[in-house]
Amino acid sequence: MPDTLNGLRVLVTRPAHQSEELLSQLKQEGAVATPFPLLQISPIDEGHSTFHQIKQYILDLDLYQHVIFISPNAAFYGGEWIDQYWPQLPVKVNWYAIGNKTAQVLNNYGIDASQSPLGYDSEALLTLPELQQIKGDKVLIVRGIGGRAKLADELSARGAQVSYAELYVRNCPNYKNIDIVQSLTPTPDAILISSGEALQNLQQLVQQAELSTDSLKSCHIIVPSDRVKNTARAMGFKRITTASGPDNQAMMDTLKQ
Repeated sequence: MPDTLNGLRVLVTRPAHQSEELLSQLKQEGAVATPFPLLQISPIDEGHSTFHQIKQYILDLDLYQHVIFISPNAAFYGGEWIDQYWPQLPVKVNWYAIGNKTAQVLNNYGIDASQSPLGYDSEALLTLPELQQIKGDKVLIVRGIGGRAKLADELSARGAQVSYAELYVRNCPNYKNIDIVQSLTPTPDAILISSGEALQNLQQLVQQAELSTDSLKSCHIIVPSDRVKNTARAMGFKRITTASGPDNQAMMDTLKQ
């Protein structure tokens, strides 16, 4: 494989458990890839106040007409829950995934999920024909705690009864200042960002380590959507490129360009 990214210093900010493949691809292409996770994903456990509510949602899956997984993490943790309580999947449930990677994870659990060919976000999923006439239908959105309300708001406006099964928590990882400085010095040539939340965590960590934000904001960042691009621009980043999606291949293709 040719070293098309020879010597390029790239910061990979995916959660630790999701970054290995991308790091490997970058190194094969000759890049100097540094892992610097900007999100820490922790599943809800039995000690959490919402655990029993989540369990009830999973036990009641057959009461829902539509179940939507908003990310690969939602698909993984959701798949684990469903595997535990449903040896056979409930019938007459329409399954949906936001993004190809989310659909692939669900496929590992025997769930064939619909996805939009138009993109990797809530707006794209909302264009699916089967989500248009849903008055009175029950919809379960599987996700982490917090996040955008766009999907639930629009489905509710269409007359659906929407519930959230929030299976995990996203936090900013704890770093010592010296680790932040070592990861960001010298300033990377490119930073791969997967979400607006990751971008905000980056800014928080830079401020924590008292690093200059000027050099960081002149760095080339690659984002997965126009929505995150707008967030980056509002935060003062100057060199922003939008990839065709959040997946590894889209990020790699954009980096090569």
